[in-house]
Amino acid sequence: MGTDRPDGSSARAADEPHPHEHIGSPEQARALLNRLARLEGHVGGVRRMIADGRNCSDVLIQLAAVRAGVDKVARLVLEDHIAHCLREAASNGTSDEEWDRLKEALDRYIS
Repeated sequence: MGTDRPDGSSARAADEPHPHEHIGSPEQARALLNRLARLEGHVGGVRRMIADGRNCSDVLIQLAAVRAGVDKVARLVLEDHIAHCLREAASNGTSDEEWDRLKEALDRYIS
């Protein structure tokens, strides 16, 4: 449960979930985690390429692949958010707040 702040609002503890925090089904979450693990390995490979003094063009090509992988994970998370969180918010009357959260997240991701 959250802790009270001096202004009377409540703060969530770091391990306390958001009221509808989730990433799809356990299978979807596992698939995302697997993608992220592959990306971690890919980033490690890029780091080794730089340490080994590999050609800049080769490094840039690998960085493009990493960026594409991150974008794919973001797309899957966004699709899940639209399919579940926004629908849930629309059904419980909190769609304006959820749209604002989504816009803020997209602004940060896209900028």
